[in-house]
Amino acid sequence: MIRKQLVRSLRTGNQPLHLPARQPEAQAMPDNVVIECGWGRLLPGQTWREPALLATELLQERAGQRDIAFYVEKPHVVVAAAPQQLFVDPSEAFRLSLGGYRSARQTRRGFTLRRLRTRADVAAINVLYRSRGMVPVDTQRVWRERASRAITYAMAEDRTSGEIIGVAMGLDHVEAFADAQHGASLWALAVAPQAAHPGVGESLVRYLAEHYQARGRISLDVSVMHDNCQAIALYEKLGFQRIPAFAVKRRNAINEPLFTGPEDGAQDLNPYARLIVTEARRRGVLVEVLDAENGYFRLTLGGRSIVCRESLSELTSAIAMSRCQDKRVTLKLLREAGLRVPAQADATDAEANERFLAEHGAVVVKPVEGEQGKGISVDLRSPDDVAAAIGRAHHFCDRVILEQYCEGEDLRIVVIDFRVVAAAVRRPPVVVGDGRSTVLELIEKQSRRRQAATGGESSIPVDEETERCLRMQGHGLEDVLDHDVQIRVRNTANLHTGGTIHDVTGELHPDLRDAAEAAARALDIPVTGLDFLVPAVDRGDYVIIEANERPGLANHEPQPTAERFIDLLFPRTRAA
Repeated sequence: MIRKQLVRSLRTGNQPLHLPARQPEAQAMPDNVVIECGWGRLLPGQTWREPALLATELLQERAGQRDIAFYVEKPHVVVAAAPQQLFVDPSEAFRLSLGGYRSARQTRRGFTLRRLRTRADVAAINVLYRSRGMVPVDTQRVWRERASRAITYAMAEDRTSGEIIGVAMGLDHVEAFADAQHGASLWALAVAPQAAHPGVGESLVRYLAEHYQARGRISLDVSVMHDNCQAIALYEKLGFQRIPAFAVKRRNAINEPLFTGPEDGAQDLNPYARLIVTEARRRGVLVEVLDAENGYFRLTLGGRSIVCRESLSELTSAIAMSRCQDKRVTLKLLREAGLRVPAQADATDAEANERFLAEHGAVVVKPVEGEQGKGISVDLRSPDDVAAAIGRAHHFCDRVILEQYCEGEDLRIVVIDFRVVAAAVRRPPVVVGDGRSTVLELIEKQSRRRQAATGGESSIPVDEETERCLRMQGHGLEDVLDHDVQIRVRNTANLHTGGTIHDVTGELHPDLRDAAEAAARALDIPVTGLDFLVPAVDRGDYVIIEANERPGLANHEPQPTAERFIDLLFPRTRAA
């Protein structure tokens, strides 16, 4: 039987040299190797003897991709050949010796590890990469070369949902360029920000380490940004050691933060403001950070200057803002516009509150004004719980409302310039048992992962509402959950209280799209995040429960929320 061969294009000078997928390990290492990786090209520095030729090849980088020259012996000489276009990457290199590597003891976990298998897997890789701000892959190239022995994509798949929650790419140096050192390397590791399972990244690294160890490779290398403390801690935990290996990249829009450094306090902005500032600068808009701590900045282009606080700009009137801030006014206007909203009443005396509860069976308690899910209690079914929730809500606002509890998925739809730009289902935080940790310890671990994944924006509060939610499921903070047992630790799905966000823009039913755009017009607000409760995103049934005048645009990547926001502010910069 003839084995399928992958033809890779390796360059020798200006002439491409085509080699079969399997090379004898004793074969001499070719010169000037270029390896297509999907997200860009890898140029192994040990195969490039002329720094000027390596520099010239790096300048052939394709738009939207990131090429990397790694193991460059004389990076300063390469950069000197094109100093205005190249730079030395501020990353550190680590190496794991596979000769002494020992596999970890097998434990039960809620996800499986496997190789890339389907076209859906390739699409899932790009969803992950975009969610982590990484360069997406060329899907056709990755699928076409899925049988490659040189490149291996390892995937982590949630056992329950089937969702891909992690990916890493491995490169076999022997297969790719007849490496005399018998090495391998790890690239493009990404874990879903909403992954509830611990240890996904570590498991992917171990999977590739064991894969290459079985092939007889001697080492596994990785390049990681010098300030990525979390990743460095993981690699050091696994036994990686620093090595003196350098990388050179081209100056482009993707790499700009690496060679320009922090600008004008932008590094101190939160992820929501930073996303907008980055897009504005990309279009040549002048950015002036006014108050990084609170997210204020000024954007100027020509004679037009606009002050923003994250996605709230001077284009949103004070009237529109007040309509969103007061949840009673929001629902009144939407109801008058013919849109479906839940029943609502002011929290007054105990007798009136109990009548409202009896009428609807279950209620939600909210502060009249507030954001980020603070002071909200959901699915209250007893007068005592309602009274306690009202007391908690009063800590955030002196006016409190009761609202009919409606079941369904928590759907956030972002509308910019009265058009739907993004939609995402928000799910309450869950923890997954490991057979030894208490619920409190699981919550703390999950909070650390969520904080790391969201730049400190998301964590799970341990408060009365969390304890009430656990009690409803028959658990307490000191309980130890069995392996893979999942429990919800809060009923609200807000990001800031530990909720996770899952893009569903492509699945949104037209009726939901129409209702969101009608709601934005009824509130007369140019940028808003509307909260729906729906039985399913591909059905037309809904109720609208809130409108947010300052939605977090960074939560909806890879949808072009920042692009549409800058389109609204500076329409002349809009791409053709």
